[in-house]
Amino acid sequence: MQNPHLLMLLPLLALAQPASAQMENFTTGPVFKDFGPTAPIQQDEPVAADATFKIAFDVVKEAEPDKINRTIESAARFINMHVKAGVKPENINLAIVVHGGASLDLTNQEFFAARKDGRKNASAAAIAQLQQHGVKFYLCGQSAAAHGISKADLLPGVKMSLSAMTAHALLQQQGYSLNPS
Repeated sequence: MQNPHLLMLLPLLALAQPASAQMENFTTGPVFKDFGPTAPIQQDEPVAADATFKIAFDVVKEAEPDKINRTIESAARFINMHVKAGVKPENINLAIVVHGGASLDLTNQEFFAARKDGRKNASAAAIAQLQQHGVKFYLCGQSAAAHGISKADLLPGVKMSLSAMTAHALLQQQGYSLNPS
C-alpha cells in the first residue's frame, strides 16, 4: 500500500530542486564580496554606463536573528548589480532611512546585545562596509525615543534625524527617489 503523504510531498520536492539550482546563479561582488548577491540578466533596456542614481531605502522591518537586515542587504545588491552592469560606483548615491522595529539594527553591539538576549548585530559589519562606499544611514529620532536609543548607542556614522518622515522629505529635496520595498 502506498503512503498518501509521501505522494503529496513528491511535487513539493520537485519544485524545491529548481529553486536551489536557480540560486546558484547569484554571486556577490564586485563591490561587496560577502553580501549583496545578484544574478546576471539579459536586459531588454541595458543601464547606461553614465547613469546616475540617488535612492533612499526605507527600512522598518527588523533583521531576522543572526542575519543582515534584508533591506540593508538590498542596498548592497543594488550597488553590486549596477556596478556589474557598468555603472561607475561614484554615480550611485544611496541613503537608508531606518525606523520602527528595525531601529535596533543601527545600534552598537553593547546596546543591541542587551536588548536581544546577547545576540550579535549581524547588520553592523555590512553597515560599516556600505558607509565606506558612501551610503548614508539615518535613524528616525521618534523611533529612537520609543526604543530608548540615544546617539551614543548608534553604530559609527549613523545620523539621528528628527523623524523618518523628515529624513525622506529632506532626501527628496536633494533629488533622492524612494526605492519601493
